[in-house]
Amino acid sequence: MERQGFHAYIIPSSDPHQSEYVADHWKSREWISGFTGSAGTVVITPYKAALWTDSRYFLQGVEELEGTGMDLMKQGMPGTPSIEDWIIGLLEPGQVVAMDGKNFSASHIRRMSSEFQSCHLKVDYSKDLFAKAWADRPALPTGEIFEHLVKFAGKNRKTKIEEVRAQMGEADGHLITTLDDIAWLLNLRGHDVECNPVAIAYAVVENERVCLFVDQSKISDSLKKELKGDGIQLLDYQEIDAFMKGLYTGYHIRLNANTTNAYLYDLIPATCTIEENDTISTRLKSIKNRTEVAHIKDAMAKDAVALLKLFRWMEQELPNRSISEVEVSDQLVAFRKEGSDYYGESFPAIVGYKGNGAIVHYRPMPDTCAHLKNDGILLLDSGGQYHNGTTDITRTVTFGEATAQQKKHFTLVLKGHIALARQHFPEGTTGMQLDTLTRQYLWKENLNFGHGTGHGVGFFLNVHEGPQGIGPIPQGRYMEKFYEGMFTSNEPGLYLTDEYGIRIENLVLAVDAGNNGFGKFLKFETLTLFPIDRNLIDVDMLSLEEKEWLNDYHKEVFDKVSPLLENDDEIIWLTNKCAKI
Repeated sequence: MERQGFHAYIIPSSDPHQSEYVADHWKSREWISGFTGSAGTVVITPYKAALWTDSRYFLQGVEELEGTGMDLMKQGMPGTPSIEDWIIGLLEPGQVVAMDGKNFSASHIRRMSSEFQSCHLKVDYSKDLFAKAWADRPALPTGEIFEHLVKFAGKNRKTKIEEVRAQMGEADGHLITTLDDIAWLLNLRGHDVECNPVAIAYAVVENERVCLFVDQSKISDSLKKELKGDGIQLLDYQEIDAFMKGLYTGYHIRLNANTTNAYLYDLIPATCTIEENDTISTRLKSIKNRTEVAHIKDAMAKDAVALLKLFRWMEQELPNRSISEVEVSDQLVAFRKEGSDYYGESFPAIVGYKGNGAIVHYRPMPDTCAHLKNDGILLLDSGGQYHNGTTDITRTVTFGEATAQQKKHFTLVLKGHIALARQHFPEGTTGMQLDTLTRQYLWKENLNFGHGTGHGVGFFLNVHEGPQGIGPIPQGRYMEKFYEGMFTSNEPGLYLTDEYGIRIENLVLAVDAGNNGFGKFLKFETLTLFPIDRNLIDVDMLSLEEKEWLNDYHKEVFDKVSPLLENDDEIIWLTNKCAKI
């Protein structure tokens, strides 16, 4: 920084594709801070350093930043300045705020630059300081790219490409930078990001061809031949720079300024027309087709069998010994591997025993994790990647007698979960409108939770997928409209620091609920299939309708999962867990 003349350097969590989870090569924020959460931004100045993160990671941030000299900034909390205000308060007019424009979207750079320049600070987003500072930086990933079969995807890549072209309008080319969009569009999957089956690439869809910028050594000769036959031109990953610089005069390019990095955006010649719009494939892939839905239901049943084996195993082991959180995570992977079409985890399992359950995105580590005993509350949030679907489920269970407070808190969360699961709503309703349904019972008790209620889920893709989400903030994914076929999580929670965490998560599909003079209505079909712990429920707090929903849900779980079980002991276990209340 001193050699470059920089007075503040901003380091995000993202990569040149604005990914939530990134390849090791781009984990520069983690490398410099030691903070391992998926969301966070570090700012380094000559005299101070700080990290901003959201409420999911407050407790984790305190632990991981201890002793680093880096301050934790709790986003959204009273008294916490924004990154821009913090920097403006430290720097003098004429000093330089710097960042690597490849890891920031064009729109983000635009907003920050305007704010900094209005306070007479200079902005330089041309330098990747980690190219020299990070001596043992991991190389770009080289995992093989493979085809996602049409029998799972339901549509071939040529059909998907034509659907994108049909919405391109006047554009000569549509730039796609997000890895899950490229994977979905071309029915390709990869190994480049932990838990996300994507490959590092860019794509440009034109009327006569699709240009795929990728490390071609990762693609077999047979797959290259198939791609070429489908009108896809393969170019090296680094050739995206020359392609953008070489766009001809008058070329009309459509791109998403929120996902196209600033470096790439600036390469486009001034003689081109830039149309800033959404990424067409994002909404297309959010609406699951019939083939995908059928496969998702199959994946949910397989996932339930693995979870059943895990919980039975824990109940058998705990009376005799303690079990580490890491052992629980490893054992769950082993059980999931027994299912057909299993690929890997959809995210590292959150196994939070007692107080660790209150750390929303906790990840147990061998040297520091807790050990489960035959008492207390466990929060287990996990998911599997199957070639025929992606799962994400949270269950909170007690291994001993629950206290009255624990039952009350769990039941308040359950009531909110059921309220969303049972709701009918007009098509086009936003996630912000739906969010209050899950919080109403907590709010009556002056309680709340700091994360969103729901996120979109991919199909053998990223477990967090746009455009939709359910949450309280009037912006971004929470203002996106819901349409039939969207696949989303329903996961309200409650967290008491150092005591316990509670979360109940199922995945739900938006389905037709009828059409009348008031328009088309939707409802949620719950696809996740696993019992909810009745030992944590205060039955007297539930209405007749809520009891009916829970009993119907457990009947469905039993009916769909029991035929897959291997022996009578497993069936007896499931029978007991699904008994009526």
